[in-house]
Amino acid sequence: MDTDSFFDEQRDQSATKSRIVAKYLPTWAKVIIPSAKKWNSKIAYADLFCGRGRYKNGQASTPLLVLEKAIAEPDMCEMLVTIFNDKNPKYTQALRENINSLPGINKLKNRPIVLNMEFGQRIVSELEKNKITLYPTFYFIDPFGYKGLSISLIASFLKGWGCECLIFFNYNRINMDFEKPAAFAEYMNSLFGTERANDLRQKIQNLSADERESTIMDAICEALKEVGGSHVQEFAFKKKNSTRTSHYLVFVSKHQKGLSIMKDIMAKESSIFEQGVPSYEYSPDPIQLSLFSLLAPPLDDLENMLLDDFAGQTLTMLEIYEQHHVDKPYLEKNYKEALRQLEKQGKITVNPPANQRPKRKGEITFADKVQVTFPSHKPK
Repeated sequence: MDTDSFFDEQRDQSATKSRIVAKYLPTWAKVIIPSAKKWNSKIAYADLFCGRGRYKNGQASTPLLVLEKAIAEPDMCEMLVTIFNDKNPKYTQALRENINSLPGINKLKNRPIVLNMEFGQRIVSELEKNKITLYPTFYFIDPFGYKGLSISLIASFLKGWGCECLIFFNYNRINMDFEKPAAFAEYMNSLFGTERANDLRQKIQNLSADERESTIMDAICEALKEVGGSHVQEFAFKKKNSTRTSHYLVFVSKHQKGLSIMKDIMAKESSIFEQGVPSYEYSPDPIQLSLFSLLAPPLDDLENMLLDDFAGQTLTMLEIYEQHHVDKPYLEKNYKEALRQLEKQGKITVNPPANQRPKRKGEITFADKVQVTFPSHKPK
């Protein structure tokens, strides 16, 4: 897509991305700020492919949505440092003008920094110059392709305390470029690491489209975990009139709390739910797709997993959720529902039992501190 025409009108995919970023940043800030205050530190947001800030029809894009959230929060007004970068000078000039005209912008103690640089290693030096690397930082990386996006760069963004990344991968282009001449090998090697990229080239031969997609995305997530992102969550964007994937948002965190918050936000943007479990997919035609279409009902699977994984143990509901949800699609409310069903079936012992717990909206509650005892052997 021509990058100039991209900002003519906001597409649903872009609106979904922007909502996810704008919802996550203030929630992340509320978690980080108490510790940042103790260390007398600021917090930061870095958008490294920022664009113009507005579409031609006047709709705000991610930079302005983020600044509006910051303006509305007193602590963020005081502590947040924002840095926006784009290599297109027309975009950065437009963004500066849009920022200057944003109502309440003068409430921010730290004036937004706007850079006009090619994405690459130099951007790290510029972040260091502006002291961004000293602060807990949420990075949004949304390139039009993937040139310049390397695992070593992402590693440098993740190394500080409280640092997290949300990265938009053009899966369609990455997938196609595996078949292109050797000139593209350098980009793939930078993105995956040379050893992993060579391994992928062998693995994906003769795979089906779905198997190939799963293999490539597993490799991306493995690479991110190796460079410090212990908690990774994907969100897929499907093509119009197709079940094929065009892009992925990949969230990278070092703490399960950040993962839990992002899963809740991404869940609300999902096009498909099965038994209340989100697909973590956006589709213009959701009736055509379902992550679960060929699988067993996901909540039933969760019940069986809990009986197997916690056999003979006694834990609180919150302990069960925090120990189990990483790398799985389930939300906290899914765990509560699965445990309610297991309790009804007499397959677990719960303290206090259902008849001693309050109801909310006609449903028996399952509070975080409720204790669950699993049998040593899975009930039949």
